[in-house]
Amino acid sequence: MFDVVVIGGGPSGATAAEDLARSGRKVAMIDRDGRIKPCGGAIPPRLIEDFFIPDSQIIARINTARMVSPTQRKVDIPIEDGFVGMVDRKDFDPFLRNRAKEAGAECMTGTFLRIERDAKGTHVVYRDKESGEEVSLATKLIIGADGARSKVAKAEVPGGDKIPYVIAYHEIIEAPAAGLNYDPKRCDVIYDGAISPDFYGWVFPHGTSCSVGMGTGVDGVDLKKATADLRVSAGLENCKTLRREGAPIPLKPMDRWDNGRDVVLSGDAAGVVAPSSGEGIYYAMLGGRVAATAASACLETGRVKDLQLARKLFMREHKSVFKVLGAMQNAYYRSDERRERFVSLCHDVDVQKLTFEAYMNKRLIKARPMAHLKIGLKNLAHLTRLVSETRV
Repeated sequence: MFDVVVIGGGPSGATAAEDLARSGRKVAMIDRDGRIKPCGGAIPPRLIEDFFIPDSQIIARINTARMVSPTQRKVDIPIEDGFVGMVDRKDFDPFLRNRAKEAGAECMTGTFLRIERDAKGTHVVYRDKESGEEVSLATKLIIGADGARSKVAKAEVPGGDKIPYVIAYHEIIEAPAAGLNYDPKRCDVIYDGAISPDFYGWVFPHGTSCSVGMGTGVDGVDLKKATADLRVSAGLENCKTLRREGAPIPLKPMDRWDNGRDVVLSGDAAGVVAPSSGEGIYYAMLGGRVAATAASACLETGRVKDLQLARKLFMREHKSVFKVLGAMQNAYYRSDERRERFVSLCHDVDVQKLTFEAYMNKRLIKARPMAHLKIGLKNLAHLTRLVSETRV
């Protein structure tokens, strides 16, 4: 009998399993072997600090972000007093899973099939990868950390089958030391409807390699062609392709993360990817941590209502950030004209400083109220076309 079975071994599931094991709970983690999620790999300094990530996992430190508009206007934003850390998911995820195992979690490799309940209790059934046989694990609680189109969420939590998402696709390539339009110390974010009609494209350095990709929720978009076009624009079309990956990325946190009985969701399964930016690793790991906290509270008190703590704890700290980013995406991603205005707005020094202070610290910065007021007025001016989109 396990206290908790964690379904999914990405950053969210591995974090939940590690936290539970370190607190003395008997925990199992089920993960499909070999899957690598398409991801730019960017992590903020706060993640490195909060989750004790060693330098060996940081394959690059980025000090500049470049925003590129539909007309190819480029705005370089220096990252002052900090950096964006880059990880490679093919190494980072196994590192987190191994750390959970070292903490005492029992790790199984296989595919989740279903949850069964009977007079003897709750069981998680999965197909073991090596034997091909069905295995049943008895458990008190379940954490569903099985991705954007979560089978656990769909079966157990209201609204779990209706999470909006974009499809992300990227190619990991061998990268040159530098190039005409490529800088190994700079992340490029491309806001261009020719690349993505509703999201963005990216070129994110990973040291000796690079992630080039894009996301969209619009049917019929050729993701591979868009990525090929990005490689050409960055001068990376002749670089060796190491791997190609695609997967859905959710765009909105679910209104409910638990089933009021024995299941709580975390990470992409709960929809916790930041709107506008698509950032997910930090929020996934935090989602795993609050899910573990909620599960531990439920085990301690016997109150299933304590499973609600996961969403409450997460939203207490990040609801405002998600609300602002969601409004930004709704305002600026709907047309190339709006995207052009958004990149124009990024010229503003106050926008640049507050954006990266919020990114690195994962909270809205309230220390400069006049800067917030100025940004609000400039934002309104751009949206109402009171300023020209070509004005810097």
